[in-house]
Amino acid sequence: MGLFTLFLCLAFGGFASAADGLHISWTNNLLTVSGENLPGQTMSVWYLEAFCRRGSTAREWGQTTRPHKTTLLAASPDGQGLKFRTLIEPQVELRHEISAGTDELDIQFTFTNHGTNDVDLEWFQPACIRVEKFTGCVQSNYTGRSFIFTERGLTLLAATRRTEEARYRGGQVYVPVEINLADVNPRPPSLDRPVNGLIGCFSADHRWLLATASDRTQELFEGVYVCLHSDPRVGGLKAGEVKKLRSKIYFLKNDPDALLARYRKDFPGK
Repeated sequence: MGLFTLFLCLAFGGFASAADGLHISWTNNLLTVSGENLPGQTMSVWYLEAFCRRGSTAREWGQTTRPHKTTLLAASPDGQGLKFRTLIEPQVELRHEISAGTDELDIQFTFTNHGTNDVDLEWFQPACIRVEKFTGCVQSNYTGRSFIFTERGLTLLAATRRTEEARYRGGQVYVPVEINLADVNPRPPSLDRPVNGLIGCFSADHRWLLATASDRTQELFEGVYVCLHSDPRVGGLKAGEVKKLRSKIYFLKNDPDALLARYRKDFPGK
């Protein structure tokens, strides 16, 4: 065993090592998920996409986002672990890692403000999950196979109370009741509010579902690239402050009740 291989094994000693599980790789800000049971065999995720200031709903996107640069620090030899460092202007460091298991990705984030001033970093978009191959749909119809949970239970996005007026047309934003409507994506906001942090979709053959969630939900978002988002809330960073967050991406059999049970276990109290 070479020194570099030994370093990777030590660095990722905590990652799942199931040979039949999901596998991940990353290059040029694109995460690729692969697996024998994954519909379409592979899935692309834009990772990471954006870090956003308060007041984002009515403002131009370029004035909302903070410049950032992500570096891959290590990749496990079995393809089931990645570690990253992202620098966010002015002086925020984000350390994050992705663990691939049999039927999920677990993502851990640690934000550190190394500066002497508070930083307006209200929320972020870690994962733009491209679901075209998974759903077998295109932009015009994938809402018929995508869902959130509302007061009516599991609700297809095509059946939500949709709006069209916003700073930018296209897509739909689903905002929890406790979140300020002035601090979300500048796309049309649905009149329906999600009752939990899950957003997902069903596979083309109806045998599987994909869903994603975080422990602090700023918004759920149906995007304009046949994509789904669960965007976490940071809530700003005081000088010297450290904050930890967690996200999940699930690839499960088509059983919404089992999905809810898994979500409640992973995110107690949600």
